[in-house]
Amino acid sequence: MTAHVHAYAALNAGQPLKSFEYETGLLGPNDVRIRVSFCGLCRSDLDQLDNRLGAALYPLVAGHEIIGTVINVGSAVSHLQAGQRVGVGPIARACLNCSYCADGRDNLCQALEFTIGSGRRGGFANIVQVPAAYAFPIPESLPSENAAPLLCAGVTAYAPLRHHTTPSSHIGVIGIGGLGHLALQFAAARGSEVTAISTSVRKADAARRFGAHHFVVSSDPDQMRKARGSLDFILSTVDVDLNWTDYLDLLRPDGKICIVGATLGPINVPAGMLITGQYSFVGSAAGSRVVSAEMLEFAARHRIWAETEVMPITEINCAIERMRTGTAPFRLVLSHG
Repeated sequence: MTAHVHAYAALNAGQPLKSFEYETGLLGPNDVRIRVSFCGLCRSDLDQLDNRLGAALYPLVAGHEIIGTVINVGSAVSHLQAGQRVGVGPIARACLNCSYCADGRDNLCQALEFTIGSGRRGGFANIVQVPAAYAFPIPESLPSENAAPLLCAGVTAYAPLRHHTTPSSHIGVIGIGGLGHLALQFAAARGSEVTAISTSVRKADAARRFGAHHFVVSSDPDQMRKARGSLDFILSTVDVDLNWTDYLDLLRPDGKICIVGATLGPINVPAGMLITGQYSFVGSAAGSRVVSAEMLEFAARHRIWAETEVMPITEINCAIERMRTGTAPFRLVLSHG
């Protein structure tokens, strides 16, 4: 059987969301149907709603930091059951047969499908239906409203730290927002020395509360100069173009800058600077199923979760406006309760 869904959808780019109803498809043997309780509001939701990348299809139901309760499971699903609390992140489907999937890197699968876009509808709805492989059991100790952003922001911050750093790495995090405040917590919990980098000195106390040992105001040339050559790895969580040579100066030889904030501009740096320092730029795309499950367990063990403000789903347009104007907290989460 199908299920009737009430959602909030964008009918065109940049317009307020409207009430929208539809039917799910039939529940496939490998699918799971979930009643949504909380859904985080992510910057990439706004990118989709505004068609920033030029590929959005309308009407569009966004939302990909989903926490909810399983209603029904497909006939071939054995690891989930009705009544279980689960989370869904940005990835909804991979082929699970290619070399990347077999290697535990299904986030790089060429047949990847995202939770929103290309006709899929996300968590700005009271019910979602996804392949059960991408519905993750949520550890009991994680509060739902704080765990929701872990499904996207959390794994996006955790995966590159896991892949590129060790506990002895000196790590810098650019941007102390929805992604950055989680990256600070994960890096500190892994045992690294952590430097928060922000344009705003007002973020200093919060950054230290989230685990930063040092704080650098990037708009202060003296502070940037003092921090030169102090970092092994920099995670950029912001979605604005930066003067990247300033940040290469912060690296030790063999250092890396990892981009997880989706800027639209090119990365322009002198080739000679990369060569002499043996520096590298890398990107990181969300996280695989293995890494997502590991991140949730790590977060539960170290009591890491997003600092959130909960708003009812009926106030979704107000929440979106707060995100647009920069008056939102570290993470806004929409409640269906």
